[in-house]
Amino acid sequence: MTPAIAQSKPPSETQLQRALNSVLNDIPVDSALAAILHRENGPLVGHAARGFTARDVQAILRTLSAPALLTAGAQDQDGGRTMRLRMITPGAKSLLGVPLRYRNRTYGFLVIGRKESAAFTKKERGLMDQASEDVTKALEREKLFDMNVVLSRPLVNQEQVSVATSSPPLLLSAPVSQLTPQLQENITALLTDAAETVSYDRSWVCHYDPIAGNVEVLGMAGDLKGEHKDGKKDMRPGHRLALDSSAAGWAIRHRKPRVDHDLASTQGRFLDHKQLFKDRFQSSLVFPFFVRGQVGGTVTLASREADRYQPTDARTLEPLILKLADLLQAPPPAAAAPAPVVDEGGTSAAPAQPPAISQEPIIRKQERQAAIGEFSAFLATEVREPLGSIRAQLEEVTGEGVLDFDPQTRVENAMRDLMRVEAIVNEILDFAKPLELNRRLVRIPEVIESALTVVANDLEITRIQVEKEYAPVLAPVRGDEAKLQQVFLSIFKNACEAMSPGGRLTIQVAQHRAGRGIEDHILIKNDGAPIPPEIVDKVFEPFFTTKKAGSGLGLATVKKIVEEHAGSIAIGSAPGEGTTVTIRLPGVSRGPSFRHRGRSRRPHRR
Repeated sequence: MTPAIAQSKPPSETQLQRALNSVLNDIPVDSALAAILHRENGPLVGHAARGFTARDVQAILRTLSAPALLTAGAQDQDGGRTMRLRMITPGAKSLLGVPLRYRNRTYGFLVIGRKESAAFTKKERGLMDQASEDVTKALEREKLFDMNVVLSRPLVNQEQVSVATSSPPLLLSAPVSQLTPQLQENITALLTDAAETVSYDRSWVCHYDPIAGNVEVLGMAGDLKGEHKDGKKDMRPGHRLALDSSAAGWAIRHRKPRVDHDLASTQGRFLDHKQLFKDRFQSSLVFPFFVRGQVGGTVTLASREADRYQPTDARTLEPLILKLADLLQAPPPAAAAPAPVVDEGGTSAAPAQPPAISQEPIIRKQERQAAIGEFSAFLATEVREPLGSIRAQLEEVTGEGVLDFDPQTRVENAMRDLMRVEAIVNEILDFAKPLELNRRLVRIPEVIESALTVVANDLEITRIQVEKEYAPVLAPVRGDEAKLQQVFLSIFKNACEAMSPGGRLTIQVAQHRAGRGIEDHILIKNDGAPIPPEIVDKVFEPFFTTKKAGSGLGLATVKKIVEEHAGSIAIGSAPGEGTTVTIRLPGVSRGPSFRHRGRSRRPHRR
């Protein structure tokens, strides 16, 4: 079933997120994450992250939510004590965490990541201690702490976002809910009928979203009274579960039923089992169903009786599976045709049409975006699913400890390569999704300085001189600071790869008039090897790359981010002149302007 595409407005950035992001952006690391405990015993909620993917954040939060870590953080009297997390993610091989403490109570964790598997130095650990103190001071200034709870509910600041220009509608929508009232009612009726075949105390159906990488609860039946304890509804129609932290995700990755007779042993691993265990259920059966040869979702049956289910029980529910497949394949209701326009004389006329314009560039863009969407759907179902299944089986083999040292080492090496492939696939799927921007007023020179701090080691090793020239007065830009920093990081890294040791990188930021408004012009020039003329026009195309190892999405993502900020980007290159990247972003005329401190026009060399 294909639902109608719903245009949703990105949520406003909360006061808590702004306070955390202000500290994270000052930490000179590749990746950083701030997670907060809203209750004494969790769970941890990630409110601010930079450099980590959503999959990385889920894995880190799941590791930090272990009772041993939370108890150790709560009992530790040394608020600045750091810990090395014994885990790796597709984006980071070394992770360092520190508990966030306020008045001798742990209220969260701060985590930084590094792509290289090397030990953290004493200086970096001291940096973490200072950063944790900065987080506490920032939240205290915002008056977010409460004496009765660890952290009070964050306040949402409804900032008015001014739209500079009208942007075209998104050709690729964000993952939207499959749930409709009619579908929920039909699924509940099917589950009620299925109780005559296999008894249960509670049951629900999940739909698998391969691009989003999670499952969504579509309908529930049975005893749902436990859902309302303490005013919480952890499992309800519309709720989404990650594949790595749910029994439904396990069944999808392994493509086979899962039976559990002791939910106490799995409730710490699976969120759906956690709710069942809390409501005194003892056994469960989760099995996948297929739609058009692909995994369509899962069915979960739970009972308060021990040893209630067997894997063969899933075969007896084949009529239910067939009806579920028919429901999910049903076409959406036809959209109503536009009503004819009736003139004053009573005769009908065709609806007014906008003036004819050249549609060829728009059609080409739509075809390219449609191709990317189809390719992403193929990757999600035909590549990411098998990779997840392979990784899950390798994790089981290595976790059992039955292999000798040499086979164990080879399997672990294969897992690292597999995780690298998964990271590339996730990068492609992330590119296919529309951006969700957390807009606020940002100053471009400060974003550039943050990006230069990240690549400072590379610049120092290659002895590249950085010349900066910022205008004395610059208008701020309303945009997503993390996404804009990603733009400059990608450009700086490409420049470092193109330049020889001892090269020169020039950065100029100026303010210009643009019609009735103003623009910030950013010029980034390097004196490295020029781009061949025949490929200059192709560098922003998705999947185009001249590197031996690369996905070809770096500059394509850069262009996408700039255009989402209603800006433009161009690149020029010529022999003997190097390469110049020019970015134009609309500025905000009203608001605090950036005034460069120190020497205004004289270039600064690093």
